[in-house]
Amino acid sequence: MAINDAALIERFRKVRARSESLCAPLQIEDYCIQAMPDVSPPKWHLAHVTWFFETFILVPYVKRYRRLREEYAHLFNSYYETAGTFFPRPQRGMLSRPTVDEVYRYRSHVDDALLELLAHPPDEHAADIRERVRLGIEHEIQHQELLLMDTRYNFSINPLQPVYRNIEVPITAAPAQAMGWQEFAGGVVEIGHGGNAFAYDNERPRHRTLLQAFRLGTRLVTNAEYLAFIDDGGYGRVDLWLSDAWRTVDEQHWQAPLYWFKEGRDWKHFDLTGAHALRPDEPVSHLSYYEADAYARWAGKRLPTEAEWEHAASTHATNGNFLDNGLYVPQPAQQTGLTQMFGDLWEWTQSAYLPYPGFKPLPGTLGEYNGKFMSNQMVLRGGCCATAQDHMRASYRNFFRAADRWMFSGLRLAEDMP
Repeated sequence: MAINDAALIERFRKVRARSESLCAPLQIEDYCIQAMPDVSPPKWHLAHVTWFFETFILVPYVKRYRRLREEYAHLFNSYYETAGTFFPRPQRGMLSRPTVDEVYRYRSHVDDALLELLAHPPDEHAADIRERVRLGIEHEIQHQELLLMDTRYNFSINPLQPVYRNIEVPITAAPAQAMGWQEFAGGVVEIGHGGNAFAYDNERPRHRTLLQAFRLGTRLVTNAEYLAFIDDGGYGRVDLWLSDAWRTVDEQHWQAPLYWFKEGRDWKHFDLTGAHALRPDEPVSHLSYYEADAYARWAGKRLPTEAEWEHAASTHATNGNFLDNGLYVPQPAQQTGLTQMFGDLWEWTQSAYLPYPGFKPLPGTLGEYNGKFMSNQMVLRGGCCATAQDHMRASYRNFFRAADRWMFSGLRLAEDMP
């Protein structure tokens, strides 16, 4: 393999260890909870990312490799039709077995075999193995964020309001910076990932696109600003909502963002640090696309397109409030100018999740990783407080359905320039 094998192995070890450290605050009972079909139990996340390394690297490239249990190929396949059958997603929380100890043993079994392979790779497959290990590492980082998202939701339905991490959220010395606007000239720009550095297939190819002149809000919308929308009857005004959105608001009885609740006349908020009074300067989080779009209409603005967002972010370093900070809570904007482009919260765009011109999925089963979801999804950009910083780049495309809101999602406003 290449001369940077040592760095790849070290990153593999670091990421695998971080998944387990993120589970350290959990009690054994927490590992099996699945409070809604869209979330998965922590135990399943730990096993699924292990299955990924096993299925796409060890099984095809190590002739003497033996699975710890053959049944795991079915239990921990997520959605890969061409990799075999998979256990129904909504029923993952029904699996008391394998035990948590057995899942950790499975992780060790796969880690040992993979590290042995990386120490003695077959020359003819070394390049493919390296690329698949890189993909597997990034895949596990994605599931670390999902694990925190899902744990928050699982805890949120419990009247005891469990605390994942008992830490004090920093109190900022000054309120969030006033909303400003940064202007961008129109013209032909390039977006998408180029070069040889790692990127998912949905970020390629780099291509040209035409932008009209536009402005971006210099920071994310705050809780206080969103509360003004609520107080103005925003959830009851049909003129602000898309048709499907209005139906969803009615059916789901939405009156506020996910994890907001009232005690008396006061709004409170539940996050991984527990329940607390609503922090007015904190960016409003856990919004669906529908809510972000309705707020933008109420404010007389719109959501940015993903091309606008990437063009604006392309000259910014990927610095921000990420998983690495260990806080897992978005923070108020404290800098002037265009800020919070990376970290804190994923930002909804008005762009549907579609292939770029010339898009080609990965060959074989790995082609199911992204391409098969390019329908009925909307794009988010920028990462969040549960995203690893070295996982993020300006071209990264996240995607969720328009009604989803258990992820760390917020919004930034945009508008056309005359």
